[in-house]
Amino acid sequence: MTDQELIRAAFAVREKAYTPYSHFKVGAALLTKSGKVFTGCNIENASFSPTICAERAALAQAVSAGERTFDTIAIVGSLEGQVNSLPTSPCGVCRQALFEFGGPGLRVILARSEQDYQEFTLGQLLPLGFGPANLAE
Repeated sequence: MTDQELIRAAFAVREKAYTPYSHFKVGAALLTKSGKVFTGCNIENASFSPTICAERAALAQAVSAGERTFDTIAIVGSLEGQVNSLPTSPCGVCRQALFEFGGPGLRVILARSEQDYQEFTLGQLLPLGFGPANLAE
């Protein structure tokens, strides 16, 4: 799968986001090491704290399907009816959740469009991340 195809999948699922409060729609497409793609969108809640981010929605679908190793995640976000002007980066909770399965080498694509995107590793976005290896004896 190309980066552009993964970004396109993130844009497509972003349209399904439930954002009646912030009106900020986010879509994520997570590519597994086995080549499967799982998507997720943000789902808001009136009390805010139980809001589900797009990245964790995609991660939950993938893990529920038995996938545990990931290659790349593409993330897109913008206010309803607007074009992405800045890249949307995962929040701290999402960075930690992704680190659990992707580790510091997970590719993270932050896209404004299929042609305009930046690539980072999760280690760059979450230096000194805490993962399963930290619990090893």
